[in-house]
Order: sequence, then structure tokens, then C-alpha cells
Amino acid sequence: MAILSAILTVLGLALFEIISSIDNAIINAEVLGTMGERARKWFLVWGILFAVFVIRGLLPWVIVWLTLPEMGFIGSFTATFSSDDRIQAAIESSAPTLLIGGGTFLVFLFFHWLFLEHKEFGLPGERFFQHNGVWFYAVVSVLLSVIVWFALRQHPMLAFGAVIGSTAFFITHGFKQNAEQQEGNLRDSGLSDVSKILYLEVIDATFSIDGVLGAFAFTLAVPLILAGNGVGAIVVRQLTIGNIENIRRYRYLKNGAMYSILVLGCVMLADSFRLHIPAWVSPVATFAVVGFFFAKSVRELKTDSQR
Repeated sequence: MAILSAILTVLGLALFEIISSIDNAIINAEVLGTMGERARKWFLVWGILFAVFVIRGLLPWVIVWLTLPEMGFIGSFTATFSSDDRIQAAIESSAPTLLIGGGTFLVFLFFHWLFLEHKEFGLPGERFFQHNGVWFYAVVSVLLSVIVWFALRQHPMLAFGAVIGSTAFFITHGFKQNAEQQEGNLRDSGLSDVSKILYLEVIDATFSIDGVLGAFAFTLAVPLILAGNGVGAIVVRQLTIGNIENIRRYRYLKNGAMYSILVLGCVMLADSFRLHIPAWVSPVATFAVVGFFFAKSVRELKTDSQR
């Protein structure tokens, strides 16, 4: 059962990484189109190693270290691969701070998409929320106040974790907005291929935060996170090479990504308040939500082809 659970977790992580990285892949594909063949190959080969082993390998480790600073930087690394019951108990005891921060980040990310981002309307009500986008800041402010209120009743560090999650959202959101604006300017810019590669690596690091934080809704085991997110990152690179236009045809995949982000955010918030959620819920919910919107996209394609 443990092996099956691990496989399910890795598959769920890979799917979540792929779906949540579609925007990143589109930006990569647009910028790569302005680069020389040699630079494109370098990015697609060495960029995979950097994306998998440095960004998606190092970031979960750093997050664990920040959650358990008393273990030290090296100690946190060895702890993530340790089977010692005492170390695992320490990680579990500090997990609520990490989970509430990640959950707050993901829920804010969903509401930003729901209220403010351009989208294909896949469910009733989405158009209403986008037409009332000015309410986004009011909604997330009230939501943060409620989360912090209940967190303070348990522990001040839990409330601080929620505030950190909110802060991380607005910081990374600023970087993402700038990336999307600069992507169009790069086509006609005089930047060298090396500069563009460095730009793409920075953008990849920014976009990977969503996937890494969401991964903790699946498991606290960093090796499984590295495996699942690593597989997903490799698939995203392959999509970048030649299949982005095909992916764009499935118009509701982004909806699936964002609703799965909402579910994972809620799971993390529930876990942070010690409401036990079975480990299988996150991967199964991700497959179900993404599968629903993928099927909806396929039906839409068939309808369009018959017109």
C-alpha cells in the first residue's frame, strides 16, 4: 500500500506541475522563438537539469529549513531524506506553519485568477466574478483576517505563517506580471541569447513556486516532491519544444489548474488546523478536476470542428 500511495502521489504531483506550468511553458516558447538554435538546445538540455535539480530540488529543502531553522541548513537537508521517527515527528510538528502559508498562497492565487485574469469561462458564475474584479482585494483581505483570527487562537507562529503566505503571493505576483509584460518586448529587443536564457531561468524559478508550495498538499516527503515535480518539469520542457499550440487548443486546461489549486489550498489550510485529510485526497482531486476540464475542452473542440 505504501508503494501504491507513493506512486499515486508522484503521478499527482507530476500532473499538477504540468498543468500549473502551462503559462510558464508559453512564455518559454515565445522567447525561445527569438533565440538561435544553439541557445535553444542549451536551454532545453541544461535548463532541464537546472529546473529539476536546482529549483524544484533546492526550493523544498529551503522551505523545510525555514520551517525548522533549529536543525540548521545541512541538518534540514539530511532530515528530508531521513527515516528517523524523531526527525519525522519534528517535521510533522512544524508542518502547520508551512501548510497554512502555502494554503494561503494558493487560495489567493485562485481568487486572483477568478476575479482579475482573462480566462475562458468554463463554469457558471466565472463571468460574474471577472466583471466584479475590483472585489478581489476586499475578498482576500477579509479571508486573511479570518485565517489569522483562527490561527491566533492556536499559536502565533501559525498566524505568522498565513501572513508570510500572503506576502509571498504578492511578491511573486509582481514578478509574474513583469515577466508577462517583458515577454512581448523581448522579441524586438537587442538582448543576447545568454541574457534571454538567464531571463527564462529567473522566470522559471518564479513560476515554480506555485508548484512547489502546492506539492506540500500532496506530501511532506521532499524526495517524492522532487520526483513528481521533476517529471512534470521535464514534460513541460517537451511541451515547450513543439506542442504549445496543441495545448492552447484545450481552452479549459487553465481552469482545471486553477480549481485544483483551490482544492490543494483548502487541503493545506485544513491540515494546518489539524483537520486530518487523507493523503490520497490531493492526487485524486487533482486528477478529477483536471480530467473534468480536459473532457470539457475535448467536447468544445469537437463542437468547433463540426461547425
